[in-house]
Amino acid sequence: MHLGHSVPNVWYRAFLVWGDGQTARRAAGVTLPGVPLVVAGSNGHVAWGFTNSYGDWQDLVVLEVDGSDPDRYRAPGGPRRFEHVREVLHVKGGADEALDVALTVWGPVVDRDHLGRPRALRWTAHDERAVNLNLMLLERAGGIEEALRAANVSGIPPQNFLCADDRGRIGWTIAGVLPRRVGFHGRLPTSWADGERRWDGWREPGETPRIVDPPEGLLWTANARTVSGAELDLLGDGGVWLGARARQIRDDLRTREKWTERELLAVQLDDRALLLERWQRLLLEVLAPGVAAGDARRAEARRLVEAWGGRAAVESTGYRIVRNFRVATMESVLEPFDGQFRSHDPLFAGSYLTQAEGPVWRLVSERPQHLLNPRYGSWGDLLIAAADEAVRELGSGDLAPHTWGERNTSEIRHPLSQAIPLAGRFLDMPADPLPGDEHMPRFQAPSAGASERLVVSPGRESEGIFEMPGGQSGHPLSSFYRAGHGAWVRGEPTPFLPGPAVHALTLAPGR
Repeated sequence: MHLGHSVPNVWYRAFLVWGDGQTARRAAGVTLPGVPLVVAGSNGHVAWGFTNSYGDWQDLVVLEVDGSDPDRYRAPGGPRRFEHVREVLHVKGGADEALDVALTVWGPVVDRDHLGRPRALRWTAHDERAVNLNLMLLERAGGIEEALRAANVSGIPPQNFLCADDRGRIGWTIAGVLPRRVGFHGRLPTSWADGERRWDGWREPGETPRIVDPPEGLLWTANARTVSGAELDLLGDGGVWLGARARQIRDDLRTREKWTERELLAVQLDDRALLLERWQRLLLEVLAPGVAAGDARRAEARRLVEAWGGRAAVESTGYRIVRNFRVATMESVLEPFDGQFRSHDPLFAGSYLTQAEGPVWRLVSERPQHLLNPRYGSWGDLLIAAADEAVRELGSGDLAPHTWGERNTSEIRHPLSQAIPLAGRFLDMPADPLPGDEHMPRFQAPSAGASERLVVSPGRESEGIFEMPGGQSGHPLSSFYRAGHGAWVRGEPTPFLPGPAVHALTLAPGR
C-alpha cells in the first residue's frame, strides 16, 4: 500500500492469538495504532490486502440560495435555513479566530464554484453506516466469500480489496459501503434542490462489483481503473491513475503459472521504465547528432540517454533526463489548455491530469499545428525546449553525477525533527538513494511509496515476506526504532511472522 512516509511508520506489525480455550485463532499482519483489528494480513485461511480505488465517493451539491434571504436555500420539501456551527481557532501568540461553518441537509458548505455559487459536500464518511469496525470480521473469515462480504460492509474509505484463501480461490471487490446515486452520474456538481438528484441509501453487498476466480487465475490492482461500463458508472472516477503500473504488474504475473513468495516480491520491486521507453526514443530523435553537435550539454545528455538502462535505477542519469523530458513536454503541450480553463476556474489543475499521457503522446506524434503552444514556432522547437529544460533541471557542470538516486533520495522524517534543530540525526531515517518511480510496480518517491511490502499465502505464513520503512518501535532509543528499514530500502525479504519474543507487556485489567 503506497502512502506518505513518516516516522514512526503508519503501520504497526501485529500477531494476534485468541480463543475460548478449545479453539485458537490467529491473525497476523499490520494494524494502525489505536485500531483493534488487523488491517491487512492473513488469518491462516484467508489473506487480504488493499489499494486505493480512486472511485468517486463524494459529490458537490450546488446550492440554490434565496435571493431575498442569503441564509436560506432550496431543498426537497421546501426552503431551509443554514445551520451554523461556530468553531473557535486558538492561535498561539495571537487572538482567537472564529470560523463559521454553514451546514445543509447534505453536508457542510465547503466552497464556491467559478460562478460564485456555494457548494455543499456529500461524502460517505459523513454517514454513520460508512464508519464502523466491520473490518474485524476478516480475522474470522474462513474463505473468500466470507471475506468479500466482510469487505463490502466494512466502514472504511472504499478501497480495492484482494483476497485469497487456503483452497486456492481468489477474489476482488470494493471494500466499504457505496452510495446509491439517483438521477445523476456524479461526475459533475449539480443542484439537488428538487429531490430528483440524490443519494438514496446504500448499496447492498450483492450490488457491489466483484470478481471471483477469474478464468486466467490472476487478479491485480494498482490504483488504476478496474471496471468499465455500468460498473464504472457505479464506482465513478475519483482520479484513477494511469494504467501503466497495473499493466506492468499484470504482464509480470503472466510470465509463469506458479510463484514463490520471493518471486512475487520481485514483481513488487520491478523498476523497469516501460512507460518511458517511447519517450527515450523520442528524446534521442530530438537530440539528433546534428542538434547535439554544437552544444556540449546536449551531446552529453544524448550519450547518457542512449545508455539509460531502461530502469529507474539509482545510478542512472539517463533515466532522470528522460523522465524530466516527459514532464517538461507534457507541461508545455498542456499549457495553452490550462490557460483557457484557469480563466474560468483558477483552481483548475489540467497539467496534472492523471490520464494526460495518451492525449499528449498523440499530440507530439501527430503534431497538429492548430494545437501547438503559441509560444513556439513549431513542434520541433517545443520538443527541443523541453529537452533543454530536462537537462537544466540537473544543474550546472557535468551531467553524469546527477543520477536518479540523487533526485530520488528518501526523506522519511519525524514530525519533531522539523521543529527541533539537530534532532533529525536521532529521529529521522537515513537519506538513502531509492530505485523506482511512480509509473512502475516499485513506486517510490522521496517521502512516499511502499508503506509495506507483504507477500503471504494463507496457511503458509511461515514462508511469508514482510518489509516496511522505519522500525517497529516509535522510541528513538529502542533497538527496534530502525530495525528492518535497511531491508526495505534494499528490497531484501524479511519474515512475515515475528521471531522469539524479546520483551513482554502484560495487561491485568481490574487489578
